[in-house]
Parts: sequence; C-alpha cells; structure tokens
Amino acid sequence: MKIFEANISNQVADLLTKKLSRVNLFETANEKLVDAFGINNFFGSQEEYEVFMNAISSTQNIVSEPDRTEYGDFQTNPNLAKAVTDFLKNQKKANPKLVIEPTCGKGNFIIAALSSFNQIETVIGVEIYKPYTWEAKFNIIDFYVSNPREHKPKIEIFHFNVFDFDFSSLLCKNSDEILVLGNPPWITNSKLSSLESNNLPQKSNFKKYSGFDAITGKGNFDIGEYITLMMFDAFQTSKGYLAFLVKKSVIKNLVFDQYRKKYNISELEKLNIDSKKEFDVSVEAALFYCKLNSQPEYTCKEYDFYQPTKIIKEFGWFEDKFISNIDLYHHNCEIDGVCTFEWRQGIKHDLSSIMELERINKHFINGKNEEIDLEEDLIYGVLKSSDLKQAVINQPRKFTIITQKNVSQDTSFIKQKYPKTFEYLHSHKAYFEKRKSSIYKNRPDFSIFGIGDYSFSPYKVAISGFYKSFTFSLILPFNDKPLMLDDTCYFLGFDNIEFATYTTILLNSDKTKKLLQAITFPDAKRTFTKDILMRIDLYKLATQFSDLALQAEINSINKNYNLQVSLDKWDDFLQTLRPKNLFKQLDIFSLTEVKAPRTTAVWRNGG
Repeated sequence: MKIFEANISNQVADLLTKKLSRVNLFETANEKLVDAFGINNFFGSQEEYEVFMNAISSTQNIVSEPDRTEYGDFQTNPNLAKAVTDFLKNQKKANPKLVIEPTCGKGNFIIAALSSFNQIETVIGVEIYKPYTWEAKFNIIDFYVSNPREHKPKIEIFHFNVFDFDFSSLLCKNSDEILVLGNPPWITNSKLSSLESNNLPQKSNFKKYSGFDAITGKGNFDIGEYITLMMFDAFQTSKGYLAFLVKKSVIKNLVFDQYRKKYNISELEKLNIDSKKEFDVSVEAALFYCKLNSQPEYTCKEYDFYQPTKIIKEFGWFEDKFISNIDLYHHNCEIDGVCTFEWRQGIKHDLSSIMELERINKHFINGKNEEIDLEEDLIYGVLKSSDLKQAVINQPRKFTIITQKNVSQDTSFIKQKYPKTFEYLHSHKAYFEKRKSSIYKNRPDFSIFGIGDYSFSPYKVAISGFYKSFTFSLILPFNDKPLMLDDTCYFLGFDNIEFATYTTILLNSDKTKKLLQAITFPDAKRTFTKDILMRIDLYKLATQFSDLALQAEINSINKNYNLQVSLDKWDDFLQTLRPKNLFKQLDIFSLTEVKAPRTTAVWRNGG
C-alpha cells in the first residue's frame, strides 16, 4: 500500500486508522504520535492531515515507485544498516545520545540505530524527497509496533534540502556522544546538474579550482564527499563518530584533503563492502568511519567490512607524499621524486565518430560508416588506451585528423591546402559546434586540444591512464609519421629511439612497478594521471641499473622487435636526466594547493 507515494505496511495503516479515527485536528494527531512513537511534527499542516486520513481509508492508493538510482539514490537495505550499527556498537563501543542522518531516505539507518543503541535521546533525519520522509515515519512506527518499548527518543524527520539545513543548530553538550550516520548520494554534481536536480550546493566548485583545472573537470566532485565535509565542518568538535557509506574514491579524496584541512578527526577507516550484493550496482563503495573531536590524523586503515579484524593496508600521507600503500612505499620510496621530462596527455577532440577513422584500401571509414576520400597530410595513426598492451608498437588500428599543431593555430589553411579534408570537416561542422566542453569556446573551427610540439615527437613512451595492470609502451613512427595518442593516454616524447628505449626499460622495471602500486589507487577513475607519473625520478632509477642489466634488456627488445638500439648514448641520457636547478621549479602538488618542501618541474596546460 502507498500513501503520498510512500510505502506503508498494512500493520501501520491499520494502527494509525484506529489511533486517529476520532481526531479532527492535525495538532492533536501530532501529540498522539509523539506520545506513542516519539516522532515530532508527524503532520505539517491540517490539509496534509486530511489528505492522509482520506488516503488511508481508500483502497485506491497504489502508486508506482519511481526509479531514483539515476540520482545516485541507493537505499541501504535493513540488514546492511543493522550490520553497520552493530559494528559501531561492538567494535567501536559507540553508544550515542544524538543520532543524525543527513540524507535519511526511507529510515533504515535510523531504525538500525534505534535497534542497536539503548541511550539515544534524540534522532534527527533530513531528507529532500517528500515520499521518503513519509516512508521513514511509517517504518519507524512499524519498528515500534514489532518492538514495543517504554523509552522512545525524540525523533524529528525534516523535509529539507541537506545543503540548506543548519546542522550547527544540533550541537549538543560536550559530554553527550553523537553519531553522524548515513548513505549520502553516490553521484557527482555535474551529473545531478544534467538531471536538473535542485539537490545541489549553491557553489559547485567547492574546492575552489580555477582556470584550466575547473574547466577540465577537477571542479567536478562527488555529492557524498561534499556532504561528508559539511558534517566535518559542523561536528568535528563534538564527541562522537561519523560513519558513511560512500564510493571508495570519496574516501581517498577525504584523506587527501585532510592534509590541508586538518579536521579534528582520527582513527580513519575504510571498510570495503560488496556493492553488487548489497545494492545490485557495480560501484566500488565502502563504509567510511572516523572518530570526531580528536587530534587530526592523516592516514586511513583499510579493512573488509565482513571481516574487520585484519588490516588490508594503510594509505594516506607519509611526510609530504600521498601514498596508497604505506608499507609497500617504504621499500620503494627512494625513486619517488621529480621526473626530469614532462609527461603529456594525448589529443582530445570529443568527436570520435567524425575524427577517428579506419583505413580500407585507399579510403577511410568514419564512425558513422561513411566512406571518405581525404588527403594524407593531416592523417595520423592514433593509439587508444586499449592499444597499449605491447612493449613496442609501430602501427595503429585507427587514424585521426590532426587539424592543428598547437591549440591556438588558425585552421583556415585547411581549405586552401587540403580541400577534400576541409569539405569533409565542413560537412560535419554542426557536430563540432555542439561540443559541450568550454575548452573549445572561441577557438578556431575544427579545433582539437592537447596538441603541441611534443605531439609530433617521432618516438614516445606511453601508458594508459585507465588500467590497473599496465605496460609502458615504446611507440615508433608509422609511415614516417609519429603516432598520436588520445587523451586517455599519457606519454613522454623523444627525438631519438635510444632515449625512448632507455626510458621504456626504466619504467617497466620492477622498482617502478612497485612504486606505482604504492602510490596509485586502482579504484580511481584514472589509475594513472600526470601528477602520479611526474613523481617517477628517472635519474635515481637510472643510477640503480647496471650496464649488464641494461644491455640484456636492450638485446631482448632488439631481438623481439627487429631494432638496432645500442648503449652508446646512455651517458648522454644520464646527463639529460640529471636535475639541473631543482629549487627553482614548482612543487608537484601545487595544483592541489598542498604545500611541501619538495619542488618540481614547471607545468604547462594543454596535454
């Protein structure tokens, strides 16, 4: 049965019908329900009460339930909610007097808390979706009917936007223990904006990224992360605990920002859950737990929620470095420094159906299955993340049109020099104009991004940004042209094959792989980023290789790929790698506003 689009059990419907059958005023009804179940302000107005009473007496109250998963709304099932509160009670010895759930949904966490803790005096739930506020109230009544007890805490379910609610007004006495509990939405601000949701903070760029970083996505954030930080701001000086079910990437971000924010939280823990089993979704999620009102800590211990006694690993800040596995890092930290060369990201065009082509005989076929005749000069082979699986690559699966040599170059030359290519691009101009990213705003026609002199280096060493298992690939020219990479890849460019080969050998060494395992997070949207790759100190790595070991690796590459690379340029390579003036360079974490004594290479936008 449904009332106000909210599920209500027959048991609760019958009980409320009897209890309120002779009540005419909503204020009187509210008093009866406070006395019976502790729920304050059950009805908000006389009109609401009358609609409710009419609906509860009618059999025509079946309403289909909307699918809210697109809003990141994954309701916690009662068993998981109870397992979380039991964990807090038994493992963490929590026994709060005040329980706060900032996105309470249907009330499963509130009911779990009522079931687990015996000293609760007040429960506060906040929920923006009106039918859920009703369902939470109905479910609480259902719980009390099945579990009668004398003491019932004061319960308040607010129909409110969490971003507008004044949580600071809930601060209690210093001696009272609080528990901030819940499962905030698993969705980003940009996704909610695209759904035209009003459940958004007023300022979406809450980390205050500016310029290029905000444009290219660093200003995007997870709603669950924002709400967690709101709770830190409101309750970090209150005695108690916070426990949220959030995406694993959110927990990583919270620990990362803790270095700068220094919230009064400690005992940070990440307890992995089986999201497929619990929510039937393929999202990497975990329970984030921390203690409030304590000396700030900057590392987080990771466990399996279902077996929380054995630590998996510890991650977080070690000195001025952010580490995914602190124990593994201790054994490989000597090569964590500054890469002498600058890592670049591949080209971006946001039009794969138009700009990415396959060659069939002397013609090209685009993603719309159109056969095209183009001049060859602007056509380059292009590699994507899925192509970077071999140690050496010398031919592509796909091709692309390179319309510029830098991001600001005027493209009018194409019409005069390459009429076939211009005709093709112009015939699809509408697609270019529909590209949403602001990086193309006020740019020449058919612009691409992430292009520069470095893109045309004949030899490259490249890695996919996405895959957990990885290989650094040596990229060779194809038909006397450099192979390009798309923006899912990162690369270093070289003018000679020797330097590129030496670098490939260094980067594929066990030492490098172990460092990357210690500083990367496999559940991140991109396992490898420019920030991560710039931490590999190639000079320190190179000095650990013996000539004998290098020669063996070179011999293997030469034999397997029919190359003729020698060690003759090794000394020149070492000289190029040697840091020249480290203290005049920018810090590797400058983009994240983390101040550290170490300084690193100058960064440039665009690739």
